[in-house]
Amino acid sequence: MTAMTWTRGDGRTSARALERARARERAHRIAAARDLPLLTAAALAFVALGEVSGRGHGPASELAGLPGLLAVALGATVPLAFVRTQLLLTATALTTAALLAPIAYGRPLYAGIPALAAALYAVGRRRPGRTAVLFTVPFTAYALTDGAGPYGVALLTCAAGAVGAGNARRAKAESARRTAADWAYADTALAHAALGERARIARELHDIVAHHISTISVQAETARYTTPGLPPEGAERFLAIGDTARLALTEMRRLLGVLREDAPAEPAAPAPRSPQPGLDQLVALVDEARAAGGGAVRLIVRGRVTALGPGLELTAYRIVQESLTNARRHAPGVAVDVELHYREGELAIRVRDCGPGPGTGSAHASDTQGHGLLGMRERIAMAGGTLHAGPAPAGGFLVDATLPVRNPTS
Repeated sequence: MTAMTWTRGDGRTSARALERARARERAHRIAAARDLPLLTAAALAFVALGEVSGRGHGPASELAGLPGLLAVALGATVPLAFVRTQLLLTATALTTAALLAPIAYGRPLYAGIPALAAALYAVGRRRPGRTAVLFTVPFTAYALTDGAGPYGVALLTCAAGAVGAGNARRAKAESARRTAADWAYADTALAHAALGERARIARELHDIVAHHISTISVQAETARYTTPGLPPEGAERFLAIGDTARLALTEMRRLLGVLREDAPAEPAAPAPRSPQPGLDQLVALVDEARAAGGGAVRLIVRGRVTALGPGLELTAYRIVQESLTNARRHAPGVAVDVELHYREGELAIRVRDCGPGPGTGSAHASDTQGHGLLGMRERIAMAGGTLHAGPAPAGGFLVDATLPVRNPTS
């Protein structure tokens, strides 16, 4: 019963949200209608003419008579029809007419107030704030005169409110555009970083894969000449294996060239050449981290150590290396535990520091989506493993990775 009640309530909430969205869409469609300013100006002009049909008793009405009153009534409403094409002229005309109406008509012209509010709202919405504020100056001066009375205060409030509402809407729209631009920039930077990480991983694995493919080609060629009693069909197959291995090596080098072209530009100085590292160098890596960071770094190995493929060893080494680098950068001087657990069919890697963890304002909080963990995720995805990086249960930061282990000879 409880679940059913919640479902119905949720359905009613969704229906109301959908109805509100439809209402907003209809309002936007109406506001964007091409003839809306013209129709609104015509309607307000009709009302204004009705207001002045009884002839006012202001000073201007005695001099200009009914034509003057009609001119003021039309001047306070008709310019609204041009608000989209001549905004500043429209706002100026409506402001002048609104201030002249009490003099010519002898009392406020209420039909001109909506037209004035709409024009000043458009000024605040589409023009800089300094320009919009200038339109409130005449109403401020008029409200301070002796004969303005409550109408002057109300007119100033209407003008200031319309300009303020337009400015607020413009600021909200600009903030939304800046937010969208920031997200687009962040997505582009993340994609660029991911591309660079993939290219770097491909370059690191190139030597390992190229060595194995070259070995296949050499062994196939050697078998053709060293296998006694090899039939012609077998020699042809060995020849085909060698050709296929050489073709695969060529295609791999072409693919690596494409990755190099798409990756970010590298420094002009060439990187020093050295063999790709493996797990047998973890002790040296831990010693180096201990000496550089000044904190206690422990290496814990559990389970029965088994031989891994060169690519998998490189992935495991890079994960530990990046984790130690992050710990040294964001939590310098704290203790770090590096644990390798050899299990049946998988290798678990846990690197945990005793720092403040990824709390609010900490450096680890920004690095949870940084380039370091991005590179780890790319390597783990390539190896078919899993990765978790975040706050440790008892405090600090934890990197927990699992790599599937396969027999390198299989």
